[in-house]
Amino acid sequence: MNPLNFKFLATCALFLMMISCTSPKKQLVETQTRLIPVNEKYQTDSLIDNYILPYRTSVDKEMSTIISYTPENLNSRDGKLESSLGNLLADLCYEQANPVFNKRTQEDIDFVLFNHGGIRASIGKGGITNRHAFQLMPFENMLVVVELTGEKVVEMVDYLNKSNRAHPLSKQVKLHLENDSIATFTINNKPFDRSKNYFVLTSDYLQKGGDKMNFFANPVSLHELDYKFRAAIIDYFVKTDTVKTRLDQRFKRIN
Repeated sequence: MNPLNFKFLATCALFLMMISCTSPKKQLVETQTRLIPVNEKYQTDSLIDNYILPYRTSVDKEMSTIISYTPENLNSRDGKLESSLGNLLADLCYEQANPVFNKRTQEDIDFVLFNHGGIRASIGKGGITNRHAFQLMPFENMLVVVELTGEKVVEMVDYLNKSNRAHPLSKQVKLHLENDSIATFTINNKPFDRSKNYFVLTSDYLQKGGDKMNFFANPVSLHELDYKFRAAIIDYFVKTDTVKTRLDQRFKRIN
């Protein structure tokens, strides 16, 4: 036999042997889960506990630091279509973010809109701490500005009408509805103009369609401010000795 043919046949035979010895592919056929409660049965590891104690103490001290004060309780449920806390969050974010946006674009934000479900806590009367800010906004959401056409703003109004909730809306807007139709709609004290584009501050989560706010998607332009929602809250509280907010009927129904 030709030596080359012999080598070829030997190689083929070796390859076939390797294939035949390969273990069959395993497949997952079942999973089981078991809840293991962490309770007094499990003793803490004193070595680990002592190691993290200084860090825990430092964090607790920082989180408990009073940075502002509110003379009244603030929550997201004290109004039908607006709330004391929602108004505060929308207005403070405008105040903190507009200078950043204006410096970059020489334009001003027209108004602010967030979602009611994004408010995760309330603030009781008294001192406001860093912990309150983290409880209000436990997520790493960023502030963004979207340029919306007038048609998209009309979609926004339709969303607010159907949602019928106290979504945080800034004081630059005055929106009054009557029988599901617009009775009054002004932005910065000027009548809404369907032919105009508007710059709206919101969060990156909502801009991507969160809470079904799809009118924020595919804007004329998108401006990322590199400014966290939570950071804006903290910055405002730090510079504000006493927080003041109220229900001013910026969004209501006339019935």
